[in-house]
Amino acid sequence: MSEELNFYLQHTGNMPLSDLTKQDLKNLIATGESSFLEFKHKVASPEKIAREIAAFANAKGGIILIGVADNGELVGTESYMEEEFWLNQATDLCVPKAKIHMELLNIGNKDVIIVEVPESELKPLYVKGKTSRKVFVRQDDESQLASEDLIEVMKKMSDDEGVTFEFGENERLLFRFLNEYSEITVERFSIIINTTTYTAAKILVNLVSMGVLDLFEHDGVAHYTFSKKSV
Repeated sequence: MSEELNFYLQHTGNMPLSDLTKQDLKNLIATGESSFLEFKHKVASPEKIAREIAAFANAKGGIILIGVADNGELVGTESYMEEEFWLNQATDLCVPKAKIHMELLNIGNKDVIIVEVPESELKPLYVKGKTSRKVFVRQDDESQLASEDLIEVMKKMSDDEGVTFEFGENERLLFRFLNEYSEITVERFSIIINTTTYTAAKILVNLVSMGVLDLFEHDGVAHYTFSKKSV
């Protein structure tokens, strides 16, 4: 037996059967793609599916259905063992290695792979590239590159040492602005407090880590608002 075939067999054939029924699957598909659900006709490549896995792991977790078209049509997989192999390879492209759970659901003559991706305990989870590592996050029904601001937020929230909050003049000006305009960018905040964007971003990221502010991205630009939890 060749080394390639032996390697392939070691990474396939371990997928358990799902307890879901056909109606359960239909009900899940009917909810549509979202921040926690993604449809894939097939695994195009380990690199591409690794982005989806990492995006869910960097958010609140999610489910990827392999064998379901973008429009929700149940098309099935051509070879579930090949898909299983590529999915396992994709987890190795994540740093730290992604944890996923795969189950096989047979619907008539069609097989669907249900990939459950739990939220990562250590964030951010990176995806290896040819020249660098990238961070992806799930936003609505898409997996997108994370901004540097969001990456810093994830790092701080995973930091065991935590962060401290000091209410000073900068924070007072920030809160006054947010009370009037609801949201702010790093560039705008740096102008208000007359400092560098690096220092402004550090203050804002710190407040997001503490739950005082929320961060959302629009057209690749990070915006900060008062946290809904603190309202």
